[in-house]
Amino acid sequence: MSSNQTTTEHSHNYDTPARRISTETKSSYKTTELIAYVASVLGVLVASALADEASDFGTQEAWFYISLLTIGYMVSRGLSKSGSRDFYDSSADRH
Repeated sequence: MSSNQTTTEHSHNYDTPARRISTETKSSYKTTELIAYVASVLGVLVASALADEASDFGTQEAWFYISLLTIGYMVSRGLSKSGSRDFYDSSADRH
């Protein structure tokens, strides 16, 4: 009679330190820049909706300011990505 036994050897070296891995920066929804951008855009839209016909602040100016805010947000995200890292350990990948 033969018996079919398979053995698997798992060798884990837990003495080595975990690798330090980084992403480029935090996700955009985790930053205060996004909150400030959204609040500013909403403020411009509300102000343009509440402005009367006699004022110089209309929809064309509102969308111009929103475009400027968008450019500023993109520049700020680009600057923050250029020099920062968001570090985490690879120990979560270990079993």
